[in-house]
Amino acid sequence: MTNRRVDSPLTPTRRAAGLFAGLALGVAVLAGCSSEGASTDCGLDACTVTFDRGVNASANILGVEAKLIGAQDDQVTVEVAGEKLSLTTGQQATEVGGLAVTLDSVTDQEVKIRVARNPGN
Repeated sequence: MTNRRVDSPLTPTRRAAGLFAGLALGVAVLAGCSSEGASTDCGLDACTVTFDRGVNASANILGVEAKLIGAQDDQVTVEVAGEKLSLTTGQQATEVGGLAVTLDSVTDQEVKIRVARNPGN
């Protein structure tokens, strides 16, 4: 007689534990964003930061700090990862510290930028 090992399916308790661990990891990754005078919408590899104009606005995203320095017409100056960048609506992404930064929009009330990890880094 030959004994065979039969892999049993995951028990409901193990499934729930695995699901909980995955959710906790996702929340921890997304909770790494914080801001003052700004709001953030982050995924795993990119964040959209909406800065309020007229205040000292900054956000910590993807392990770096992003600050709004100034805005005039469709051009803004931001500081990302310690480097000042001049961005214009519609221009290609500017690379800084392994991140790609683009200006999405500028209004009288807010400035919206997108910061994404470069796929090659």
